[in-house]
Amino acid sequence: MMGPLRHLGPAHSWQAVRRAMADEGTCVVYAAVDDWLPCDLDSPGLVDDLGPDHLRLARMPASRNRDRFVASRLLLKSAASAVLGALPRELELAYKPGGRPYLRGIDQLDVGLSHTEGLLVVGLTRFGRIGVDTEPADRRMLELGTELKACTPYELEELQRVPEQRRNRELVRLWTLKEAYSKAIGQGLRFRFTEFGFGTRDAGVRMLRPDGTPGTGEEWSFHSWLVDDAYTVSAAVYDPGFGDRQETGAVLPLLPVLSDPRSSAS
Repeated sequence: MMGPLRHLGPAHSWQAVRRAMADEGTCVVYAAVDDWLPCDLDSPGLVDDLGPDHLRLARMPASRNRDRFVASRLLLKSAASAVLGALPRELELAYKPGGRPYLRGIDQLDVGLSHTEGLLVVGLTRFGRIGVDTEPADRRMLELGTELKACTPYELEELQRVPEQRRNRELVRLWTLKEAYSKAIGQGLRFRFTEFGFGTRDAGVRMLRPDGTPGTGEEWSFHSWLVDDAYTVSAAVYDPGFGDRQETGAVLPLLPVLSDPRSSAS
């Protein structure tokens, strides 16, 4: 089932993130790239804001991809700092083999990161693992051979039952779910997408084997949203179930956040 979008005023955005983490232990936030892109990428202060990532920035040519790189790291560190009660520049973002991000020295919070075109997405969880992914909702995938490389036999059959005008968007949703799961387990595109799948119906999204039978238990939950009728966002959350939990399959809200990275104390 699609989770609700919460449109919150800037003065309440970080409070909503903290409240969602306190109540659910997991949240996903999104923001515009341009809202989080510093005016001056040569500012000395950006060295402290990005930490070791500033070395990567220095090697990147001017491009929209560089803009997304900078803005996404600032958003992730600001969102994490709002939950942890630290300053963003006190947090160091590091990467595991394969590129999965994590906060160095902080075991109590797992993070996920994705961006495309003008959108940034960050996932946070206190319980297990999280992976997030986003794509333009109308990114052309159908009839380009993508479905044969990305779908199980069961998914291909189910796609044929989707009305033609919705079929490409449904393929994009399936792709982002697979990306999110692959990121959560630290495999990325190394994990063949034809080896696992999802149903084309929104209610109770579960991972499925290639033949359509259940592939995971209640420890995994999956969520998708449509942002501004322009971007598809998906999240995969692993909760091993230690201690008291909310129901794993509950709807996960997608939270917009502050546009000003200097306002994380709000």
